[in-house]
Amino acid sequence: MNKPISIIGCGWLGLPLAMELIKNGYSVKGSTTSADKMEVLKKVGILPFLVSISDDGIKGTIDACLKDSAGLIINIPPGLRKNPEANFVKQMEMLCKHIESSTIKNVLYVSSTAVYEDDVSMPIITEESPTNGQSASAKQLIGAEQVFKSNSNFKTTILRFGGLIGDGRNPAKFLSGKTNVKNPEGPINLIHQEDCIAIIKTILLNKHWNTDFNAAAPQHPTRKAYYTSLCKSQNLPIPQFDLSGHSNGKIISSEKVERILKYDFQHQL
Repeated sequence: MNKPISIIGCGWLGLPLAMELIKNGYSVKGSTTSADKMEVLKKVGILPFLVSISDDGIKGTIDACLKDSAGLIINIPPGLRKNPEANFVKQMEMLCKHIESSTIKNVLYVSSTAVYEDDVSMPIITEESPTNGQSASAKQLIGAEQVFKSNSNFKTTILRFGGLIGDGRNPAKFLSGKTNVKNPEGPINLIHQEDCIAIIKTILLNKHWNTDFNAAAPQHPTRKAYYTSLCKSQNLPIPQFDLSGHSNGKIISSEKVERILKYDFQHQL
């Protein structure tokens, strides 16, 4: 743990992850796209770097952020909602060039279970399942995963999380009061921020490289049952579901995380 670890993206997940790693004896170098946030990172013990990645290139001190680190955690979403024309795969290819010329030996790429398509058959998804997501974001994530997995200059582990909850992300508020909500029978695949951080720590500690992990809480109630119960418990308006059509969905299995990492989820759904 004497070598620093770098984190690209110190946001909702990356910042508390960095703080937890520092508590555990790691030296952490972290990037942010906001000059205002540099002081926030510094105050919690992160060595901060201003880095911005776009289709036009990488601006800022990316090489300094990677310098002398043996491990790198990449935790940045494609951001297609704000910029639907962005080429996230191209951005990750540019990032790879900098990683290749650095001391980085191991990369943990945080992806999403959105790389798997929903289906009326509600398939059980494992790491062996094909990444077949059809949305623009899913296709960009699939392409980005391949960029890192196909690079022989370093070892890559892909970690795909389900929907992220906790620390200001109250799932009850996702659907509260909404009407004509689709997929009432679709299974829930959510994971708490604390489980995300603990799983990442376990991967780093036990050096699980050159593999894939899918992670969501092991409970998969239907959307209708889960959100109705949750909203009732918080005295929030209950969502109204469209029961007229077929539901699509999938069940993300975390069996590999539980078996290989010997991980017990802290948060139940």
